[in-house]
Amino acid sequence: MSKPSKTPNIAALERVAPTWRARVEQALDYWLPEPETHPARLHQAMRYSALAGGKRMRPIMVFATGQAVGAELSQLEGPACAVECIHAYSLIHDDLPAMDDDDLRRGQPTCHKAFDEATAILAGDALQTLAFHILAHDRTGTQNCRARLRMIEALSLASGSRGMVGGQAIDLAATGRQLDIAQLEDMHIHKTGALIRASVQLGALAAGPVDEELLQQLDHYGKCVGLAFQIRDDILDVEGNTEALGKSQGSDQRQDKATYPALIGMAEARETADRLIEDALESLSALDQRADVLRGIAEYCIGRDH
Repeated sequence: MSKPSKTPNIAALERVAPTWRARVEQALDYWLPEPETHPARLHQAMRYSALAGGKRMRPIMVFATGQAVGAELSQLEGPACAVECIHAYSLIHDDLPAMDDDDLRRGQPTCHKAFDEATAILAGDALQTLAFHILAHDRTGTQNCRARLRMIEALSLASGSRGMVGGQAIDLAATGRQLDIAQLEDMHIHKTGALIRASVQLGALAAGPVDEELLQQLDHYGKCVGLAFQIRDDILDVEGNTEALGKSQGSDQRQDKATYPALIGMAEARETADRLIEDALESLSALDQRADVLRGIAEYCIGRDH
């Protein structure tokens, strides 16, 4: 991860992030079919996209939340992989010509450019179903069947028409149209925020029985961080550069997409993100220092450069 102005919480995040990234990538390598397994081209495309690097923010949020409520890291590997499979699938499909039509993702050609459009669609489909296979069969995770069902429910809801996929549909329908601030927030809560909220929920649920009030507070944290993360994405689409972002800078502007800077201006967009992060941090007030990585993630979100 890039290094915004250093705080103790960001320092806590930076200490664990490389290890946690390596841990989830090793687990992904285990769950993904081998590249030679028939049908080989499909499996190669799945691995190409899921193992392509990236910040791994969502798996790190699973680990950070689980750690904050007392889970062992081994209990969190499966949920972290499941969330990352959904995220990887969503990026493959978002980049397709029928969607955002992007050529670059995580600093390399998008899946449909490296393979072909049909293979990319199928790779995304297969990664989506793999996520739920992992949650159902992970032997190192929680043995509480109710907790597993709640994780499957949370991830499926966040991934579908009332979550991420619905957000993409709203985004496509909004292209070229003027949205008000409530409509823009609704779009981002679905498109980006839903999977980030699910990451927090899965981390908490994997720990076993969790106080429902605390679960609600953690969910509010996830909602605030998810929206702030998207606002920062909107800002970086204007101010960032392609090399740092690992994707095409300025694509939102070229496609006339609704964004926070376009609607309310850059200064107010930054202020809105700052307020959301303050709210997110307040949601963690009942937790001790084990939640410092969660606090670091919140602070990182508004200072990152990619």
